[in-house]
Amino acid sequence: MSIFEVFSLFGGVGLFLYGMTIMSSGLKNACGDNLRVILEHATKNKVISVIVGIAMTMLVQSSSATDVMVIGFVNSGLMSLVQAVGVIMGANIGTTITAQITAFNLGDYAPLILFVGAVMYLFLKNNLLKHIGSVIMGFGMLFVGIVLMKGAIQPLSQTPGFISLISSLSNPALMVIFGVAFTALLQSSSSATVIFQAFAVQGILRYDVCVYLVIGAAIGSVTPNLLASLTANRNGKRTALLNLLFNLIRAAILIALINLFPQVLTMIQNLSPDNVARQIANTHTIFAIFAVLVMLPFSNGIVKLTYLLLPLKPDEQRKAEEKKLQYMIATNNIPPAVALSQAHREISRMGTIACDNLELAIDCFFNMKDEKAQLVEDNEDTVNFLDHAIIEKLVELRSMEMSPKDLSRVYHMTLVVADIERISDHAENIIEYEQQLRSQRAVISDEAIAELKSLAELTVRSVRFCLEVFTSENYSLLDKANELEDQVDDLQERIVGNHVTRLMNASCDPLGGVVFTDMASDLERCSDHAINIAEALSEI
Repeated sequence: MSIFEVFSLFGGVGLFLYGMTIMSSGLKNACGDNLRVILEHATKNKVISVIVGIAMTMLVQSSSATDVMVIGFVNSGLMSLVQAVGVIMGANIGTTITAQITAFNLGDYAPLILFVGAVMYLFLKNNLLKHIGSVIMGFGMLFVGIVLMKGAIQPLSQTPGFISLISSLSNPALMVIFGVAFTALLQSSSSATVIFQAFAVQGILRYDVCVYLVIGAAIGSVTPNLLASLTANRNGKRTALLNLLFNLIRAAILIALINLFPQVLTMIQNLSPDNVARQIANTHTIFAIFAVLVMLPFSNGIVKLTYLLLPLKPDEQRKAEEKKLQYMIATNNIPPAVALSQAHREISRMGTIACDNLELAIDCFFNMKDEKAQLVEDNEDTVNFLDHAIIEKLVELRSMEMSPKDLSRVYHMTLVVADIERISDHAENIIEYEQQLRSQRAVISDEAIAELKSLAELTVRSVRFCLEVFTSENYSLLDKANELEDQVDDLQERIVGNHVTRLMNASCDPLGGVVFTDMASDLERCSDHAINIAEALSEI
C-alpha cells in the first residue's frame, strides 16, 4: 500500500466524518428547536420514547447527539431515567439507518449530489433552503469519502501484513474489543460500521467477522456519552451508565444468540445474497431492533441496576422528594374546598424553597462559596419544576364547578406562583454576580459590602414575613409587611445614592459598581414580589 493510498484512506475517512457532521448540523438547524421540544414532551410512554429516539437519531444521523441531549435533559431534571431509557434504546435503532443508506452504491452520483448541495448552501438566501443544502452537501461528502476509502483499501486485500492482522481477529472476544476500540477512536458507531462495510466489500473482512465488529461498535458508541457525562451531575452520569449497561447486555444477548443459533446469520445473509454491504447493514438494524424488543419490557430493571451501581446520595434523595408535588397529588373527584387547600399548602412549600434559595444565594455571594452556587442552581430547577407542575394543576382546578370567589382564588394563586418563581430567578442572578466579580477580578469596597448586607438581611426578612402572611392568611399582618417593603425600597434608594457618590469620588471599582447596583435592584425586586404574595388573597 503506497503512501498516496494511505493519504487517500485518511482523506476518505475525514471527508466521510465531516460529511456526517455537516449533514447532522444541517438537519438540526433545519428543524430548529422542534427536536428538543419533541424530546422533552414525547417521553411519557416507553413505546413512544423508543419511536422518538429512532426518529431523532435518523434526523441528526447520530445516536451520540441524541444521547447527549438526553443526558442534558436528565441532568436538568426535565426527564427521568425511566423516560430516558426508551429514547436511548430508540437511538440504537436509529443509528443503523446510516449503514442502510451507505449500502446503496451511490458513488457515481456523489459528485453531483455534492455540487447541488454546495450551490444551495452558497447561493440561496432562504435560511431553511441553505440548511437543506448543507444536508445534501454533507450527504454528497459522505459518499465521496466512501469512494475514496474503497479505492484506497483495495490494495490491502493483497498486503500480507494486513491480511495477517485481520486473520488474527478469529477470536470473537478480540473482534468485539477491536470494534469497541475502533468506534471509540472515531466517536461514531455509524462511521465505524460504514468502514467495516467498505473493508468487507473489498474482500478484506469476512461477514462473520463484521458481525462481531458491529456488536463491539455499539458498545464503543457510548464513549462520547461517557465523556459528556463527566461535567454532568450524578443523574447525568447515570444516564451515560444506563446507555453503557444497555449496550453491554445487548452485546451479551446477541453473542449468545448467534452462537446458539448460527442459522440466524445465514437467514440475514439470504436477505441480500450478493451484497455484503447490505448484509452488514441488515445485521446492524435487525440486531438493534431485536435487542430493543427483548430488553424494553425489562427496562425498569436496567434503571434499578443503574441506581444500584451509582446510588442516590442523601442530598439527592432530599432533592428527589422536593421535586414532587406533595399535596396536589389527586385533584379529581375531590371537593373544590379541599383542592384549594391542597393548592395553598403546595404553593406555601414552593415559597419556602424559593426563600431558602434566596438566602443561600446571598450567603454564596458574600462568602464566595462555589459549592453553594451549585445548590442554588439545583434549587432553582426544583422551583421551576414546581412552577410548571402547580400551574398545570391549577388549570385543572378551573374546570371544576366552583363559585366565582373560588375561581378568583385560583387565579390569584397562579399569580403567586409566578411571583415565587421570580424570587428564585433573582437568587440565580445573585450567584451570577458572585461569579462575575471573580472572573473579572472586580472589587466592591467594604462600605458597599456592608450596605449590601444590610439590604440583603432586610429583604430576606421581608420575603419570609410576606410568605408567613400568605400561609397563615392573617391579614392583620399586612401593615407590617408593607412597612418592611417600604424599608427595603428606602434602603435600596439610599445605598445606590451612596454608591454613586463613591463612584464620583473614584473610591469604588466601576466593574464592582455595576454588580453593586444590579444586586441592590434584584434584592428590591424580591421584596416587591413578596408583597404581591402577601396581598394576593387578601381581597377575596
